[in-house]
Amino acid sequence: MSFRFRPGARLLLACALVAGASSSVFGQSTQSQAPVQTPPRPTPSAKGLDPTGPVRQLSIDEAVKLALEQNLGLQIERFNPELQKMNTAQQLSNYVPVFGAGVFTQSQDNPPNSFLSGAEDTISTDNFGFTANVQKLFKYGTQTQVAFDSGRQTSNNSFSSFDPNLSANLDVVVVQPLLRNFKFDTVRQQVFVSRKNEEIADIDVRQAVAQTERTVRNAYWEYVFAINALKVARQTLDLAQESLRNTRSRVEIGTLAPIDIVQAESEVASREEAVILAEAQIGQSEDTLRSLIFDPKTPEFFNMRLEPTDMAPFAVQEVDVTAAVDRALKERTDLIAARKRLEITDYNVSYFKNQSLPGLDLRFDYNSTGLGGTQLIRDPNSPQFPPPVIGEFNRSWGDVLSNVFTNDFPTWRLALNVSYPIGFSNADASLARTRIEKTQDETTIRQLELNVATQVRDAGRQLVANSKRVDATRAARVLAERRLEAEEKKFAAGMSTSFEVFQAQRDLALSRSNELRAVLDYNQSQVDFETVQVAPTGGGANFNVGSALGGAVGAGTAGVITAAGQ
Repeated sequence: MSFRFRPGARLLLACALVAGASSSVFGQSTQSQAPVQTPPRPTPSAKGLDPTGPVRQLSIDEAVKLALEQNLGLQIERFNPELQKMNTAQQLSNYVPVFGAGVFTQSQDNPPNSFLSGAEDTISTDNFGFTANVQKLFKYGTQTQVAFDSGRQTSNNSFSSFDPNLSANLDVVVVQPLLRNFKFDTVRQQVFVSRKNEEIADIDVRQAVAQTERTVRNAYWEYVFAINALKVARQTLDLAQESLRNTRSRVEIGTLAPIDIVQAESEVASREEAVILAEAQIGQSEDTLRSLIFDPKTPEFFNMRLEPTDMAPFAVQEVDVTAAVDRALKERTDLIAARKRLEITDYNVSYFKNQSLPGLDLRFDYNSTGLGGTQLIRDPNSPQFPPPVIGEFNRSWGDVLSNVFTNDFPTWRLALNVSYPIGFSNADASLARTRIEKTQDETTIRQLELNVATQVRDAGRQLVANSKRVDATRAARVLAERRLEAEEKKFAAGMSTSFEVFQAQRDLALSRSNELRAVLDYNQSQVDFETVQVAPTGGGANFNVGSALGGAVGAGTAGVITAAGQ
């Protein structure tokens, strides 16, 4: 025999069964049972975590502008080109003329060691003079040195023809490489490498700017997401509290069992946890954005509350992956830097190839001298040795300089010097190693080009996928709203349970949170798609609060109003 009950009868039967179970469990009748009360919870406070100062309204473009001006990491990166410029200047200093000078005085006493020593007891000689020289390195490895020295000497040597003796010398040395070091030498190699490193440092700054802009934009959207997630959590809490009030009213009139209050209060507690997590996430996201765009020396750095003025928009972007790949292969900073490094390797190949040539140097030496002072004129007819002094002839220091600079007594020498190592030299080994490095660098660039194309295509694919996700999550949110509305109507008619209503609320909260997250991911995909064409995105931070907030929001949030959802 089978029995069929009408819906109203099924509801009365369920209430009776629940009431009987409740009476047996709690030891009292349904009418006398008091609603379950949640004990009050203390609210902890933390000083200094919540901004209490002025409110700063901030658009996303303004946030990027502030970051480019004040971000500490970017400021540190901007020092590198200046350091490289100083390194280049240091290498160019090898071409700066070097001047040297000195003054000396000397006194010397020697014992005579023969009858021709010029004195019987002590040979005394006093010298005073100065030296000056200039060295200069020119292009094509030309090395020059000009030196001038002059002195005055007095002596008691009877054989001296001048007392005092004034002397001056001008020496010029020029060395010109003809093979090795003619086109490439160490100084020019270092200057070239330093200038290329300077260009690479400028490229690194451009890369840091692009990555910083990406990080700031993503952090801004994460902050907007955190604010909207808090709205989701609070509106879902309101729904749960309204359901709790309705449940208590139904229990009081006897249409629901008191045990249903426990489930409603459990839902309220879960929604309160979601609100607490969402509030904490707002502070974390705000601090992240604040640290990216402001200098810590800014007044009210931590006390200032940021208020974003741009909500997460959803505007479908046309994706031309082919044009994006072509642009990335031309403008990606890591590719440009890799090609600059390949230029350095090419130059090093030429440098070591030149260093493996024989050393063939043309050297020119020139000397001009002058002599003056008090010349002692001796009697050539005297039988005495040394002949006695019969007169003096004075030649001034000006006369000495005239001898030097009018080329009265020149000496010159032209030489051709050759050197070549026997066997496998250090330059040969360096050349072989650098050629391997060049092949390696060329292969690395090809691999990097492949990676860049793959990254751009993947970023475009993510952008398209996230666009479709927004549509899918929006449709899921609309269906979830309809389902909740249907469950509430069924519950009012006695054809559903509070559990099914709460489950519909959870599903609606999760769908709205998923829609919000999909819009945020789409906006970040737009940022990544633009950034990946000019700089690698791996260096920037892609903040994700969904991992910390997703569980709480998914379990107890519903009803967020966003540009994408409403």
